[in-house]
Amino acid sequence: MKNIEALIEDGGDITLGAIGSVECAATAADGHNALAMLVRRDGETLTALLKRLDRAIARYFDTGETTDEINPSDD
Repeated sequence: MKNIEALIEDGGDITLGAIGSVECAATAADGHNALAMLVRRDGETLTALLKRLDRAIARYFDTGETTDEINPSDD
C-alpha cells in the first residue's frame, strides 16, 4: 500500500470508521483536501477496503481526480 504510505510520509492521513450514517468508511486527506472517501461494501474485508483506498490515492496522485462515495454528486 505504497500510496497510503507516501501520503502519510508527506503529512497526510487516513481514517477508518463511521462517518455520519455510514457505518464504515475509509478516507484520505493531505491536510488541505479530501483525496478519497470510500464506503465499505457489504462483505468487504478491511484489507480490501484499504487496497481500494490505496488505488484511489494513486488516482489522485496521477490525475488529481478525487473519489467520493459518501457525498452524492449533483452532476
